[in-house]
Amino acid sequence: MLIYIVEDDDNIRELEAFALKNSGYDTECFESSAPFFKAAEHTLPDLILLDIMLPGDDGLEILRRLRSVPVTADIPIIIISAKTTELDRVKGLDLGADDYLCKPFGVMELISRVRARLRGVRSKSGSIICFEGITMSEDTRTVTADGVPVELTYKEYELLKMFLEDPRMVLRRDHILDRIWGQESTGRTLDVHIRTLRGKLGGCGRYIKTVRNVGYKLDKDE
Repeated sequence: MLIYIVEDDDNIRELEAFALKNSGYDTECFESSAPFFKAAEHTLPDLILLDIMLPGDDGLEILRRLRSVPVTADIPIIIISAKTTELDRVKGLDLGADDYLCKPFGVMELISRVRARLRGVRSKSGSIICFEGITMSEDTRTVTADGVPVELTYKEYELLKMFLEDPRMVLRRDHILDRIWGQESTGRTLDVHIRTLRGKLGGCGRYIKTVRNVGYKLDKDE
């Protein structure tokens, strides 16, 4: 799972990233709002750790913006701040934060709170799946690529969903065929659908990689 860290203190940011990586999470770090929002346009995280006192837009303004947009409204957000009064905590939670952790904090407590929030994400019915510029809403069965709506057939949608559920994982051709088509297709059917899907996704189609003599995978550019 991917966690974004928005923190301008180098030492705290590095501590959070180190602890999360040691617990098996992928992380990306940002010192301010501008690079954070730019990254979120392409890849949405599973959870955000957010400081309040930041250069430019502060953490509360970032929180407001995230909660005002449907695609980011449900991402778990944990505020980690040196502002420790009850009023500060209540304000952050009222604005939509899922949790509030005061500095200084214990690494074990941080990891425990992250795990608790991610368990809540996994328990929700329906979800939004994202990879780079591709966004899929399972609730509405809609797809966008770099913000542009993409019209997919039933099979194309299920094929893309299969990739999005296991990004970077090499999916064998026989496994894809069995799951999407059952006994009613050949390898040629898969190749045609992959080619069509790449075309409909525009520039994002390049993320569907061919793994020679094995199958396909969804992955970033090398």
